[in-house]
Amino acid sequence: MQLFFQENISPPLITLEPDESKHLCRVLRKKQGDHVFVTNGEGTLFECVILEANPKKTSLKVLNTTEVEPDNFHIHLAIAPTKSPDRMEWMVEKITEIGFHEITLLETMNSERIYLKTDRLEKKIISACKQSLKYRIPTLHSISKLDEILDSEEFAGYQKFIAYVDENHDHHLFDSADPNGKYLILIGPEGDFDPVEIKKALASGFKPVSLGEARLRTETAGLAAVQMLQTLNR
Repeated sequence: MQLFFQENISPPLITLEPDESKHLCRVLRKKQGDHVFVTNGEGTLFECVILEANPKKTSLKVLNTTEVEPDNFHIHLAIAPTKSPDRMEWMVEKITEIGFHEITLLETMNSERIYLKTDRLEKKIISACKQSLKYRIPTLHSISKLDEILDSEEFAGYQKFIAYVDENHDHHLFDSADPNGKYLILIGPEGDFDPVEIKKALASGFKPVSLGEARLRTETAGLAAVQMLQTLNR
């Protein structure tokens, strides 16, 4: 099953964008009359037949529509970008395959990078969704200051956690989180959160958690947190 992505779909006809059309025609060598599947990234799956296979603008006709039920939990990862953009792109690709719902890029006191091209991350997310057959595109938020996240009323009702290096941690994320919930997990930069930031987070209702005994890279910590919450809910 090859999955294609197209926003703003209005059945019964779909016109694929040039990038998707080129992949369909020149890479997969699909032809008129072949059946393909398309998602709008909002939980709808369209089974279609190709009316015209054109590398610049492929036309499809919708045969069947399926609404995919959303998860009964919600994972929001707030993470400081790594110094190397490649590591962040790798992490975003992998957590998309595993399954998450939102990601916010954090600016912290020890951040080595406070700017990252979100368009590249968005492409990685969409590509990973198609590869892993996911029908909802996770939401990518641009850089936000840590204090903005701590002070936001948006996360009322969330289970809120902050993961940082501390040999005295006795609460593992997997044991601290309750299933079927909404989660906000903070992951710091390569230099970790500043003690002042940790104190603010705890005062704002965040629970300190461990991701295990090993000291993890930022991108590995983000991946581990998403996997733990997925496992908890599966």
